[in-house]
Amino acid sequence: MLLSISNGWWEGLSGAGQAFWGISIVFSVLFVIQFVLSLIGVDFDLDMDGDADTDFGMDADFSLFSIRSIIAFFTFFGWTGVLMLDAGFGVWIAVAIASVSGLLAMVIVGYMMYKFTQFDESGTFNPNSAINHIGEVYLFIPAAKTGYGKIHLKTKGAVKEMDAVTDGPLEIPTGAKVKVVEVLDDNLLLVEKLNRK
Repeated sequence: MLLSISNGWWEGLSGAGQAFWGISIVFSVLFVIQFVLSLIGVDFDLDMDGDADTDFGMDADFSLFSIRSIIAFFTFFGWTGVLMLDAGFGVWIAVAIASVSGLLAMVIVGYMMYKFTQFDESGTFNPNSAINHIGEVYLFIPAAKTGYGKIHLKTKGAVKEMDAVTDGPLEIPTGAKVKVVEVLDDNLLLVEKLNRK
């Protein structure tokens, strides 16, 4: 009986109504699947050719065309079209308003992904920011750059373990305090031992 009611409802829709309902249902399902996958840590997205131009003041990494933004476009396009037809608007007006709604959703999702990327990048450690910071030797550092040891640096509330060398004549033992004086190739830190007073 439920199947016959749903068939009657579907057949009673206009061609445009069926198109809008079909788009909204399919892409809403995809939207929910993508949301659930992101909650459990399975993250997938694909940037396509056509990154936004920097005329908008955005970084070149801002991408309007991705799987997430396209799903958002069609989800909002479909549901807005359904609502417009139900409200009695003509097909072309419904298509126009649904397109604007979809584009807005697409831009918002693209911008949110861009900002999340920036947050991720700002959370990464820049070794150059360690210069003049004080650290503690975790694994002794051989003298005169004959090998490297490891130090612990506290930065942004987190402890980072970094490879370090010294050009001093003596090795620096574990537990000693050191000052970062330079960042060498491959993010290797050049340090000097702090003399305890």
